[in-house]
Amino acid sequence: MTPLEASIAIQQLTDKINHYNEQYYQNSISEISDFEFDQLLEKLISLEKQFPQFKQEDSPSQRVGGTISKNFDTVTHKYPMLSLGNTYSEEALIDFDNRTKKAIGDDFEYVCELKFDGVAISLSYENGLLKRAVTRGDGTKGDDVTANAKTIHAIPLKINKKHHFPSSFEARGEIFMPTKSFLAINAEREENGEPLLANPRNAASGTLKMQDSSIVAKRKLDCFLYGLMSDDLNAETHSEALSMLKQWGFNISDTFKVCKSIQEVMNYIQYWETKRFELPLDTDGIVIKVNSFEKQEALGFTAKSPRWAIAYKYKPQSVSTILETISYQVGRTGAITPVANLKPVLLAGTTVKRASLHNANEIERLDLRIGDTVMVEKGGEIIPQVLAVDLSKRDPRAQKVTYISQCPDCGSELVRKEGEANHYCPNEKGCPTQLKGKIEHFISRKALNIDGIGAETIDAFFENNLVKNVADLYDLTYEQIVGLDRFAEKSAQNCIEGLRKSKQIPFHQVLYGLGIRFVGVTVAEKLCNHFHTIEAIQKASIDALKEAPEIGDKIAQSIIAYFADEDNLMLIERLQKAGLQFESVHVEKEVESNRLEGLSFVVSGVFEHFERDEIKDKIISNGGKVLSSISAKLNYVLAGENMGPAKLEKASKLNIPIISEQEFIEMLS
Repeated sequence: MTPLEASIAIQQLTDKINHYNEQYYQNSISEISDFEFDQLLEKLISLEKQFPQFKQEDSPSQRVGGTISKNFDTVTHKYPMLSLGNTYSEEALIDFDNRTKKAIGDDFEYVCELKFDGVAISLSYENGLLKRAVTRGDGTKGDDVTANAKTIHAIPLKINKKHHFPSSFEARGEIFMPTKSFLAINAEREENGEPLLANPRNAASGTLKMQDSSIVAKRKLDCFLYGLMSDDLNAETHSEALSMLKQWGFNISDTFKVCKSIQEVMNYIQYWETKRFELPLDTDGIVIKVNSFEKQEALGFTAKSPRWAIAYKYKPQSVSTILETISYQVGRTGAITPVANLKPVLLAGTTVKRASLHNANEIERLDLRIGDTVMVEKGGEIIPQVLAVDLSKRDPRAQKVTYISQCPDCGSELVRKEGEANHYCPNEKGCPTQLKGKIEHFISRKALNIDGIGAETIDAFFENNLVKNVADLYDLTYEQIVGLDRFAEKSAQNCIEGLRKSKQIPFHQVLYGLGIRFVGVTVAEKLCNHFHTIEAIQKASIDALKEAPEIGDKIAQSIIAYFADEDNLMLIERLQKAGLQFESVHVEKEVESNRLEGLSFVVSGVFEHFERDEIKDKIISNGGKVLSSISAKLNYVLAGENMGPAKLEKASKLNIPIISEQEFIEMLS
């Protein structure tokens, strides 16, 4: 393909995919199948890699991420992002209303909006193109997170030219993590033995500041816009500006309302006090604004906040109930989680019977007794947790809760690892709950995705001594399982067929299914893309493992420990003999040029314009070789940020040239 042909094809694909995206995300219309869409996107990404000079500013390839940001530039806001005054009382709202009337008279409206609990963002557009996304920061300056914000489908990369919009404007909004995404991430982290995220707001904030935008894309953040600012804004009211944003393709919550009086504002607040728990995201209050921009200007600002707006915060909902018992759950990794079993009580729209107690430290802090009257609140309005004990109602004869010392399942003595809050059952090869948990993880959707097997069928296999580990699944026969509880002829056939189909599941899902601690879905994919085979991962040293994207000391040490266990090696050998995929499908690299022919490179560090695997592919597609270790025969060390000190020292001793990412790009051109 010639450069001219590539330029035309990239433009056409960009326009076509952006059209399908707009139809799907703005109008809920699917014009093509997911498969056809993915094929178009893959074709565009491939062309952009070959001809990066033709990549469009609104390229939909940015939605899948891939940009690596070593740091986030600080940007000064054109329009300061001021904070709002907060109140928890209706009396304060009436005072606010009286002050407003005293300043501008009675002839005005309010706009009420739900206050979404996320991360404030300012999106700058020039001639309809998204140029910059900046966090609130201190209100005057914030962090440039443009690459990560572009992965969020609710944020338009380009405004359709059919609309009339200012040549330059800023859209203000809140980036948030939907409850469904938050719970899914925490479920995965629990599976991997990682600490759970505290609440969706912290999860959204942490995600937005991640270095790898491809991980941000997978976390499915969302965004609601609530403000429009421009020196050339053709709108007289805030509600009119919201309507304009919606017409331009922005995601505007339909929960806002224009109110004629403070009483209507109160009615709005009361309506959403419980109704908000039905929404798919966190809220923590209501924002009340004077609707007219002219009247906003007349009211002006204090040193810290506008006089024309105020935030009403709902008090955190908490209730008191009785702590009846404490149970202890054993996780797949052996982690013990204490759970408070409560006298059922209504909280935030749902009946709560259980609440998290986190770990032994929390039980000690609360100084719990069975029978205590405890205060329960929904953390982040999602996960119930015990906040405190009402000591005035404590029975003086109640005995202090003593944390268990033995596994509730297998009786093994619990251990507490240095630097960790949780206790663990060390009997990972004999504790029934851990063994079953490993199999449940292996058959899960993101791992081997085996139809016909669930938690109850795994129990049946255990009870009949048919299965003790995941490799045993592939020794099962139809004759062994037909007739077992829950296994009629059809279900037995489905189980065997599901196992047969799982042998085609790609390597990265199999690796994730093995349940190596700290190796989640994303890490497994990065390892497979980097090493390609299970043998290469098994033989890799800690330093070699850390060469792969996203792999740090903790993950590398966990992988080393896993492959040092003979039982794990035997398990993998059995799975290989059963026919599972332990090698990535090899894709022939497209040749771009022979500019690097005869040259060899070692790649180390983090890069600004490439992921490490991408830069290695670039070397190979231009005729060069990528080596894993430094020797006297090496031509160059390609060094990014945080290059390993051992490699740096060895390269210096051998007088091997160390080149930067920019110098490498210049070599290609």
